[in-house]
Amino acid sequence: MPQEISLKDVPGLVGTVVGVSDWITVDQPMIDAFAGATMDHQFIHTDPVRAAAETPFGGTIAHGFLTLSLLSAMNYNCLPKIREQTMGINYGFEKVRFMSPVRTGKRIRGSFKLAEARFRGAGMLMNTYEVTVQIEDERKAALTADWITISQFDPKDRPEGV
Repeated sequence: MPQEISLKDVPGLVGTVVGVSDWITVDQPMIDAFAGATMDHQFIHTDPVRAAAETPFGGTIAHGFLTLSLLSAMNYNCLPKIREQTMGINYGFEKVRFMSPVRTGKRIRGSFKLAEARFRGAGMLMNTYEVTVQIEDERKAALTADWITISQFDPKDRPEGV
């Protein structure tokens, strides 16, 4: 996939995987920082000794929302930039499913399939991605989501006929 594409190229990519991110290591300092930012200090995330003794995980696990929040970093890492885009907006999710816990120290990456791309208004392109966050060396995904983003652009750059 090229690092940069044009608005007119986006509709032709629907149905294809448009990016797979680099691996990100989810370590205890990252989990602890997220716990502090969200005030979610549940022991399964922040107490390795207790989590090892009292959970089936063998230690601490990442917050599901931490894994979800890393989609932004994964997106920037692997999706082609739209040449005409002036701003990107996170519109939301249709569906998020936390499939498997991410154990501390594991590496994850995102795979982005463009499910839909439609022009809205004079200067917006709404993209829906089917995202899967994989856990290295594990069969089951950490999460799946349908993520909707908006690419804003100058209306004069809108391709003809769309």
